[in-house]
Amino acid sequence: MAILKFRIYFEEDDSVYRDIAIRHKQSFFELHETILKAFEFDTKHGATFFRSNDNWQRGREISLEQYPNRTYKAPPLLMKDTTIGSEIKDPNQKFIYLYDFVKGWTFLVELINVTKEENPKVTYPSIVRKEGIPPSQYGTKSLLGERFADVEEKYDLTKGAEGFGEEGEEGNTGNDEFGSEESGSSEEEF
Repeated sequence: MAILKFRIYFEEDDSVYRDIAIRHKQSFFELHETILKAFEFDTKHGATFFRSNDNWQRGREISLEQYPNRTYKAPPLLMKDTTIGSEIKDPNQKFIYLYDFVKGWTFLVELINVTKEENPKVTYPSIVRKEGIPPSQYGTKSLLGERFADVEEKYDLTKGAEGFGEEGEEGNTGNDEFGSEESGSSEEEF
C-alpha cells in the first residue's frame, strides 16, 4: 500500500508547515481532520480542497459537503467518498485546502514523497513533522505563550537595553558629532 507524504504550508507564511503521512486509500476527510489537528484548529467550520497545478490555480473541488450558499462550476466530490490516491494526477500533486469560508484560512498542500513501505509502528494518517508556530484560529497567540513570563523575568524586559539611555539622560549633551546643528551638518546631508 502506498504511503503519501504531504507538506501543508500556511499560505501566508511558508516557514510554517506540517508534514502528514497518509495511505493512498484513505479519504480526504481523514486528511482534513489531520490538517486541523496539526495546526491546532477546531472542526466547527466548512472546508474544501481544490486540486491544483504548479501555479496554485484552483481546479476540481473536493468538499466536506455540498454547501447551499456556494456556487460550483461542477458538483464537488465529497471528502468522505474520495480517496486521496484517486486525485493524484502528478508526482508533485498540489491541493489548496480552504477552511472556514468566513475567515478564509488557506493552506497549500503539496505531495513531497511516495513510498511503498508502511511503518508498522505508525497509525495513519500521521503528523510526521511540525515547523513554525501555527496561526491562532481565534484572536492572537503569543509567540512564546505561557513561557513569556519566564523570559520576561529572566531578562528583565521592562528596563532599557544596556548602553541605550532615555532621552535627556546624562551623557547626551546634544553636542555630539551626529545630529548637532553646531557641527555644521544637518539630517538632509545624510
